[in-house]
Amino acid sequence: MPSVAQKRPSIQELSSYFPLTFPIPSPTTHPDLITTNDLHREEDLLRNPTSFRAWWAAITAMRESFVAQQKTELLTSKIPEDISIILGPLASPLARLSLQRLTYIYEAALSQFPNSFKLWKSYLMMRMSFTLGRVVPKKRAGGRKKFPEMKEALEEEEEYPDEWETPLDPVVGWEEWKSLISVFERGLMWLPKLPRLWLMYISVFFHPQCPSPLSYTHARRTFDRALRTLPPSLHSRIWTKYLLWAEKKGGETTVFVYRRYLAVDPSLTERFTRLLLSPSNSAPRPLEAAKLLLSLARKAARGEYSSPESKSPYQLLEDWIEVVEKYPEEVGLGVEETIESNVAIAKEDAETEASKADHSAENPAVKSGQLIRMAGPPVPVTADGKPTAPYSEDEDPASPKKFNVESIIRKDGLAVYKDQAGRLWTGLATYWIKRGEFDRAKDIFEQGTKSVLTIRDFTQIFDAYAEFDETLISALMEALEGEEDEDELAETEKELDMRMKDFEALTDRRPFLLNDVLIRRNPNDVQEWEKRVALWGDNDEEVSKTYTRALETITPRKATPNLHRLYVNFAKFYEEGGVSGQAEPDLDSARKILEKATKVNFRAVEDLAEIWCEWSEMELRHDNYDEAIRVMQRATAIPKNIRINYHDHALSAQARLFKSIKLWSFYVDLEESIGTVDSTKAVYDKILELRIANAQIIVNYAAFLEENHYFEDSFKVYERGVELFTFPVSFEIWNIYLSKFVKRYGGSKLERARDLFEQALEKCPPKSCKPLFLMYAHLEEDFGLAKRSMAIYERATQVVADEDKFEMFSIYIAKATANFGLPATRPIYERALEFLPDRQTAEMCLRFAALERKLGEIDRARAIYAHASQFCDPRVNPQFWSEWNTFEIETGSEDTFREMLRIKRSVQAQFNTEASYLAAQTISARQGTKKMEDSDDLQDAMAAAEKQAYNGANGPAFVAAKTSGDKLASSARDVAPQATNADEIQISDDEM
Repeated sequence: MPSVAQKRPSIQELSSYFPLTFPIPSPTTHPDLITTNDLHREEDLLRNPTSFRAWWAAITAMRESFVAQQKTELLTSKIPEDISIILGPLASPLARLSLQRLTYIYEAALSQFPNSFKLWKSYLMMRMSFTLGRVVPKKRAGGRKKFPEMKEALEEEEEYPDEWETPLDPVVGWEEWKSLISVFERGLMWLPKLPRLWLMYISVFFHPQCPSPLSYTHARRTFDRALRTLPPSLHSRIWTKYLLWAEKKGGETTVFVYRRYLAVDPSLTERFTRLLLSPSNSAPRPLEAAKLLLSLARKAARGEYSSPESKSPYQLLEDWIEVVEKYPEEVGLGVEETIESNVAIAKEDAETEASKADHSAENPAVKSGQLIRMAGPPVPVTADGKPTAPYSEDEDPASPKKFNVESIIRKDGLAVYKDQAGRLWTGLATYWIKRGEFDRAKDIFEQGTKSVLTIRDFTQIFDAYAEFDETLISALMEALEGEEDEDELAETEKELDMRMKDFEALTDRRPFLLNDVLIRRNPNDVQEWEKRVALWGDNDEEVSKTYTRALETITPRKATPNLHRLYVNFAKFYEEGGVSGQAEPDLDSARKILEKATKVNFRAVEDLAEIWCEWSEMELRHDNYDEAIRVMQRATAIPKNIRINYHDHALSAQARLFKSIKLWSFYVDLEESIGTVDSTKAVYDKILELRIANAQIIVNYAAFLEENHYFEDSFKVYERGVELFTFPVSFEIWNIYLSKFVKRYGGSKLERARDLFEQALEKCPPKSCKPLFLMYAHLEEDFGLAKRSMAIYERATQVVADEDKFEMFSIYIAKATANFGLPATRPIYERALEFLPDRQTAEMCLRFAALERKLGEIDRARAIYAHASQFCDPRVNPQFWSEWNTFEIETGSEDTFREMLRIKRSVQAQFNTEASYLAAQTISARQGTKKMEDSDDLQDAMAAAEKQAYNGANGPAFVAAKTSGDKLASSARDVAPQATNADEIQISDDEM
């Protein structure tokens, strides 16, 4: 082996080393292939030529020996870097000799086992390692799918390409590269159906230093042979490499290879279109890409194609529009050609419609109406039996015919994707702008703004339109600055002025165009029509036209609320002499409009009633009182059949109008204002006969009669009202009726008043009868007997609702005290304690006890306190126990005080449940920290008072109520009543 100090060989000398493996080395041609150490191995192989294990053991031993020698060589000698770069794995003589030895033994083994995949794979990998260099594995982020889609397979191969280190130079080692290829060819001759060998062979063509004679034509033919040889189920593994190789080569190769693949699997069409339009592509094909995208969009719309990138049919069409915008000259027709194409398409569509009409007019061949096909050309179908779409040059990538962009966008875009019209119109306009056809682009913008149905689409088109005008004006101004020819200058200035006026007009038209969009979206939107009227300002002619157009366009049953206001405002427009009021008022026109409005079948009866009321008010404004009355008489005309359900929407509004309380209310107000008493009464009576009156009508009718001194008639109206309505509505009528009756007659018709009160109370629910009882009792107090008054109060305490009973008993007790004195209230208190709820019993007991104390009945008061204690939790109602404590201090003895404490502990133990405890905690939380501190002080005060009141050494401090213990009792009163927690008082068992 040459040392580093020796003269380095030249390129010619390095080339002389090759070929190393062709012809196949053997001991006869290369004596150094076998050493004396290899004789034993050779003899063994000669004795057992059919033993695969012997051959494989020999190969393995030779490879391991080479690896060991190579490691030793790396430690003892160093190969020059320039030689290592050129020769790569074969830079050292040891590597070259090892290659020959391995080649010799592999070839000998293959001569015995030519169909062994294991031998061929190992042999090829060995040859590849000496020629292509060492493979550098790249770590993968995740696992590999077993059967990935072609798109995923391509992306994975792109992300993880094969990489090699220090390969053999293809120029110096050209013979060795050719020898490697010949080995692959021989291996595939023996094992042509194994895809792994084909993939190994193909990987050679992806080597960055693969010679040109191998990496182009030979590689393409190898790919083709692989596809012809392998079964179709394995083609995807070859196509993955084939397509990546084609993308790498670019140009015509990419196009032809992809066309072949797309004929079988169109899922990579989107990827192909990107390759056709790639910036790295020296010869882009926008027309072919556009036709492919249009074909995909149409197939996706028919459900025949699913995008691997999850794109919707509209997104595919949008991709096509982007191509059209970027390459307008290459893919689209000019203006004149587009117009001619549009005319031809319109003629063809007309002929098709006429043909369909003729076919539909013919008699059917069978009774069911379905024609029987007897003959004709076959209809092409897909694999699943569905008919295929007819041939179209717009979808044929091989056709050089350009697109009629307008027709395609209208047919495949605007007719299908109405919610994306803004993008489609702007795309079409941009196409004409890129071609320099500004007038055509302006027409497209105008058409777009007058056809879209959403604000988003309108805003998109209008912004693009305004930007186009601004850009054009800027370009004209720049051209004006650099223009020197006076004629050209004048023409440019004229065009600039025209463009400026158009831009200003466009800005001024924006509110109208936006309003047009909203009206197109919903022609029955009354509010938008009102806005349209407001946009015209003082232009009376346009306002009149807008109102007329609105009333002709709107469908009453589909209109938004307040359609009647449109008619009313239109009538006021003529009544007031236009918007500005400068014209002559035209009442006749206003009446005609309102007359027309009365025949419109509105959705709500109240809208129709509003029309009649506005008509009558218009006549009143012009002092036509009789005409106003006549209008309302027409409106309230009662039909023969009055048994019509007002809420039956199947009937027209005119048929249900006579039951509109709004209309009758206006009519009766009008009669009250300008009519007579009799005419007003007649209107009220009609309302009552129709049974549509509400409580307000009853009250108004009675008040009207009362104002005109028809008192008895007004009372009759109240009586009719209470017959018509039930509680709680009739309660208000009774309340007014009884108060009016008592005010009118006082005590002169006492029996009649009593009958009325009894009638009112007969069906009155408990929650509403309290005011009536109080009024009834006041009547008896003022004009009747006190005994009857007390009986009424007694009755009220039993009838009223539970929440009113406490107040009722309080009033009853107060009245009994005033009339009969305090002793007479004892039975009332007893009944109150019997009927009141528990939560109110304690309060009533405190009042009862105070009464007994006033009367000197201390024992009765103490018994009442004891009775009330069972309803009072000491933690929730400390006020009760404080008052009892004060009572015992002032009037009790030691025994009674001790009994009170015992009862308190017993009650507290009774209430010591979870619910009661939570209630106490809630109250404590509401009181806050400050109150808790005060409570602690009070408890301490209570303990001090008890200590002072009872001392074991001095004896009890309590004395009889009438003895001279006032000072001590006074001292106890100052402290003890504030106690809130008696648990702090400790009494021994001996004292109990």
